[in-house]
Amino acid sequence: SIKMDLLHSNGVLIIQHLQRDYRAYQDFLNFMSHVGDPRNIFSIYFPLWFQLNQVVGTKMIWVAVIGDWFNLIFKWILFGHRPYWWVQETMIYPNQSSPCLEQFPITCETGPGSPSGHAMGSSCVWYVMVTAALSYTVRWKDKSAVTLHRLTWSFLWSIFWIIQISVCISRVFIATHFPHQVILGVFAGILVAEAFEHTPAIQTASLRMYIKTNLFLFIFALGFYLVLKLLDIDLLWSVPKAKKWCANPDWINIDTTPFAGLVRNLGALFGLGLGINSEMFIMSCKGKNSCKISFRILCIAASLATLQLYNFIKIPTHTEHLFYILSFCKSAAMPLTVVALVPYCVHSLMRTTEKKLN
Repeated sequence: SIKMDLLHSNGVLIIQHLQRDYRAYQDFLNFMSHVGDPRNIFSIYFPLWFQLNQVVGTKMIWVAVIGDWFNLIFKWILFGHRPYWWVQETMIYPNQSSPCLEQFPITCETGPGSPSGHAMGSSCVWYVMVTAALSYTVRWKDKSAVTLHRLTWSFLWSIFWIIQISVCISRVFIATHFPHQVILGVFAGILVAEAFEHTPAIQTASLRMYIKTNLFLFIFALGFYLVLKLLDIDLLWSVPKAKKWCANPDWINIDTTPFAGLVRNLGALFGLGLGINSEMFIMSCKGKNSCKISFRILCIAASLATLQLYNFIKIPTHTEHLFYILSFCKSAAMPLTVVALVPYCVHSLMRTTEKKLN
């Protein structure tokens, strides 16, 4: 406990240093925190990659969902505090002289802090993207191509680490994580992504397998929560702390609670399974138009535009159970739109246009 207090107090000093010396970069660091938001995986990265390479897009969703599920379990096991409430409750500072940490609208996360979900989600999805990009160059055999591959390898991994370090600094800067929490998140995300590099079965998974996986993830998490609750261990202990010490009550969002993230991810995985195993996907993405660059570009543009519209759908938060149900449905609709609905509409439009020209 003493060692952990010292680790936290050193983390607070780092946060104060960042907030003092990086004031000019505040907007950039807040932006990088948004870049690391796991929700961007479903609304930006996945639509781009799935239309370019369905194998990579599918892997991306699996990595994001399983990674975030492990993040939830780790958070419940490790009981990690967040800086913005820890400085208010710790007894390590004498005479009530606790440090003053500045808060921001995205500071007041309500779940436990270790490991960082943003750092874990960012590292796992960028790991998938970098390894996918490099897989195209590793097959080159001649000397000039090998040199180009090495340069590409160095460039892409440099970009990877620049992004991860920026996301980590941003999460520490806004006082929502301690440094050790973001470091743990990065390496945990890499491990999850690397594990899926050797799991080809996800590419041929049936809808039944998607449903079974969803049920397992949900039942395990819920069972884990209920068993510990019976042992008088409250896994939602962090929510009252967030509500008590957040500088602005309006910054508290139910969408950051542990079960909200679980429901969101289960919805995304179910939507992917439903889309990939649908007739619309088979007709469009497996048809002759799927090889056309114009088809893929139209699908990317239409998918990104459609998913941005989902951001205007505000789910009511007054009833918690209703929020979770609607959040699941909304999350399922996003990959279903990218995988089946948009490609099918583009395919039908192109087919109609071809018939008119003929």
